[in-house]
Amino acid sequence: MLRHDEAYMTFWEHLEALRGHIIRSLVAILIVGTLAFLAKQFVFHTLILGPSRPDFWTYRMLCKLGELMDAPSLCIDQLPFTLQSRQLAGQFTMHLLASLIIGLIGAFPYIVWELWRFIRPGIQLSSTSMALGSTLLMSLLFILGTLFGYFIVTPLVIQFLANYQLDPSIPNVFDITSYVATVVTLVLACTLTFQLPMIIYFLAKVGIVTTRLMRTYRSHAIVAILILAAIITPPDVMSQVLLAIPLVLLYEFSIFIAQLAAHKRQSG
Repeated sequence: MLRHDEAYMTFWEHLEALRGHIIRSLVAILIVGTLAFLAKQFVFHTLILGPSRPDFWTYRMLCKLGELMDAPSLCIDQLPFTLQSRQLAGQFTMHLLASLIIGLIGAFPYIVWELWRFIRPGIQLSSTSMALGSTLLMSLLFILGTLFGYFIVTPLVIQFLANYQLDPSIPNVFDITSYVATVVTLVLACTLTFQLPMIIYFLAKVGIVTTRLMRTYRSHAIVAILILAAIITPPDVMSQVLLAIPLVLLYEFSIFIAQLAAHKRQSG
């Protein structure tokens, strides 16, 4: 049950409360980012530069899978490219940027919790469990999207670009800025993509998206996913399937979420 002072706060009091939640969220990002900055060896050598080496976990698992299935094309045992820094402050700038992004990712569950604390006083008791479930699901999808982008999409894209050449006489020498930007973009893109069920839920709740619409365009979505998988994976079916299946399941889950939101809208 809402306390009286929580239910009847003025606009400026709400703004002041929001400012506190934002400040605490920024402090959490700063703390995690500072820890990432200090752990330079682990952050860059192990995390960021990990997909640039053939001993990366994903490549090793693909090689083992290729051995079990007698499909040697799955094994990625070399990445013919080198990295360089061509700007005086290039490496230091990348160090700061990467630390900030890791701070945002690492502090995201806490940020969602702060968001929940801000909106909780204005939620009716009957909606509390639904709102709490939404914030937990959002955090889970964020983590899954980050892991999917880092361990699946990023290494497959890097190996594709590393092996792509217009002519054998042109070596692939990538700038560290370009490499880090590619890794960050891919991971964040997958992280945001995995928020699709939550986006669909709110759109369906207001009637913009319907289950019928998503089912109608299901085949189009699957074709688009398969085309994307074919572009960024090695030229074998297994790699394409490994990338496409999670995305197709995500779309199917979004249909279920849209149906659930439509049912709540009709009953409420």
